[in-house]
Amino acid sequence: MTGFPLRRAILAGALASAAVVPIALPMPAYAQFGGIVYDPTNYAQNVLTAARSLQQINNQIQQIQQGATSLINEARNLTLLPFSSLQQLQQQVQHTQQLLNEAQSIAYDVQDIQQAFDGRYKGAALTGDHAQMVANANARWEDSVGAFQDALQVQAGVVGNIEGTRTTMDGLVSASQSATGALQAAQAGNQLLALQSQQLADLTAAVAAQGRAQALQSARQAAEEVEGRERFRRFMGN
Repeated sequence: MTGFPLRRAILAGALASAAVVPIALPMPAYAQFGGIVYDPTNYAQNVLTAARSLQQINNQIQQIQQGATSLINEARNLTLLPFSSLQQLQQQVQHTQQLLNEAQSIAYDVQDIQQAFDGRYKGAALTGDHAQMVANANARWEDSVGAFQDALQVQAGVVGNIEGTRTTMDGLVSASQSATGALQAAQAGNQLLALQSQQLADLTAAVAAQGRAQALQSARQAAEEVEGRERFRRFMGN
């Protein structure tokens, strides 16, 4: 009977020791603070998802900005040039053409030239009676004088167009330098080509008028030679 109380004492001591030693349990993957559950893994995934979403939004914003820039550039390329020199160039060309149309006696027309030469510069016009020969000689002289006058007038008109050409060229150069798009630059270039065409038209008119005067003068001299031989033949025959 004495051994029974001893066993009871040993058992009581073991239970007391077990109550003092803590039991080691595995920690959970989350923690709870004041009723709020915190999961580090889920939080990291949420942050990564938010970062990716933000990057996608930034990419979309950049695409929208690039599209807007492209539309602005296209709008600039389609903008018309605010400067036009067409009316001024047309007026200069019309003025030069008007001077050519005012040609005296023999105009710039093939039929008129043919009729004038048949009537005053060759054939029977140089071998008619004395009165006819005198009248034709006066007509030829008037043709030459009128042609030189016409040439001087055309040359004066061409010189008068130089100031207008300079003004037009300055405006076109300024417009081309301030062009904001491809269309404006192309239109400025086309107008510069039109300006060059107008200058070539003036040069052609001046050369044509001068050539006409020289041609009529040469024709008059040739006709006078033929007429002089005819007069000499008649004088010697008489």
